[in-house]
Amino acid sequence: MANGIVLSGYAPFVAALVCLLLGLTVGKAWERYKLKAGRLIDRRRAPESLHYILGLNFLVTNQLDLAIEELNKAADTLGDALEIHLLLGSLYREKGQMARAITIHQSLLQRPQLTRLEQSHVLLCLGLDFKRGGFVDRALEAFNEVLKLDPDNHYALVNIEKLHEDQHQWQEAYDVRRALGHQGGAEDRRSQGILAFLENELGLQALAHGDYAGAIVRFQSAIDLDAGVVPAYLNLGDVYARDDKLSQAVDVWEQVIERAPERAYLAFDRLSMAYGKLGAQERFAQLCRRLIADNPQDWRARLALARHLESSGDSKAALEQLFEALVHNPHALSLHQAIWQVLSRLEFERALVQRYVELTRHAVFYMDPHICMRCRYRSTELLWQCPHCHEWNTFVEDRIAPAKEAEELGV
Repeated sequence: MANGIVLSGYAPFVAALVCLLLGLTVGKAWERYKLKAGRLIDRRRAPESLHYILGLNFLVTNQLDLAIEELNKAADTLGDALEIHLLLGSLYREKGQMARAITIHQSLLQRPQLTRLEQSHVLLCLGLDFKRGGFVDRALEAFNEVLKLDPDNHYALVNIEKLHEDQHQWQEAYDVRRALGHQGGAEDRRSQGILAFLENELGLQALAHGDYAGAIVRFQSAIDLDAGVVPAYLNLGDVYARDDKLSQAVDVWEQVIERAPERAYLAFDRLSMAYGKLGAQERFAQLCRRLIADNPQDWRARLALARHLESSGDSKAALEQLFEALVHNPHALSLHQAIWQVLSRLEFERALVQRYVELTRHAVFYMDPHICMRCRYRSTELLWQCPHCHEWNTFVEDRIAPAKEAEELGV
């Protein structure tokens, strides 16, 4: 009897517990499943949708319109699948339909019960929408919101850095890149090179404000960070030359040749001028010959030597160097222009003109194009930062055909 009385006392508690568990079960079921067209849809099983899989296949093959069509069908079927709507927003952004992309990502932010990771990812996508649309302030705001949720988010930091670079806010970009460098590993090593280029830009900024001492500090700091940052050497030498410290300028410019011989041509005009003022013009010819001996295919060194010989009155020797350079790069317009200038001085000697014609029979002229190794953007000049993908130091000289040996052309 007593046991019955004790058990009946627990009955309300047991009933409440059962109701609580039942409520949790129903709530979880409601969270996971939805009723559509008379059947239950599992919200977590979006990847099993045929339309979703087809959409991904079209996306991989870069058929964006078909991918959007299939993913919209998957969204209609599966409803609230977050990843599908994220993909759709990103695809609309890639197609330039910024209003639709922004609307989709903003609507996702209104969803209740998003995890911090999901919220930060949606905000990141929204920031990319604003960035692509040119809404710089709103993009910065979105990326900073991502950092509040995830302080070490690599993609948010990179995009903030690029936005500052686009606005030429070099100090802000520098500070963000230092934060990225502190993440360690390969990123730390890569950051050293980017920081060096940013230091160079800060040096140029100091020059624009007349702060020559500050510019020297910045350029030297860039070199200390990365010995291969060529523009810092060029700019540092320019500052010394401006103050008539030609010996120091020459020492700095010659370091370009030692550190990056493939970029030596960027210092040729500077060195030729400085050697002339120092009364040591022959040093320039020696420098060019040394570069040619180290790399016989260095057509730019031959071109520089030819110009030096032409200025000294030795047109025949200059033309020989130009013909040799033409063997290694028959497509450079600057070579052809130099050859015609020398031929005009030699009064278009028939045998020399005929030799030129034979060398250039299959040549296609262009103005020394350069190509970005990251995004394949092309430029007629060497750029230190790609205007398309915004990466640093990615341009190389593009060649239409490999260099040929002189014997192959009968020279």
